[in-house]
Amino acid sequence: MIIGLIIEFSAGILLIALGLSVWKKQNASLLHDYHFKNVRDEDIPGYTRMMGQGLIVMGVGVCLWGLLDLLKSSFWWVPLLAGFVIGFFMMNKAQKKYNGSWFS
Repeated sequence: MIIGLIIEFSAGILLIALGLSVWKKQNASLLHDYHFKNVRDEDIPGYTRMMGQGLIVMGVGVCLWGLLDLLKSSFWWVPLLAGFVIGFFMMNKAQKKYNGSWFS
């Protein structure tokens, strides 16, 4: 149980840290190069903001999952699913707006 909690919180914190690095430092190189290949230089700040925020939302969902798991809640899956769905749609919007598609 403790090992699972450590893994859940570590994964959430890692996603949040990656999201902050992508967003605040505009570090698009943490993403696959084909994800930002068609992004123009002047669009990098907007693109990294949206992608970083999507990663942060996913990380918060994973951390809340760990918290609810710690509290023995049967609804642990709600923040996990919500975080990934909302984060994915945020990242998908950035990909379509700035890159054209996921794999261009």
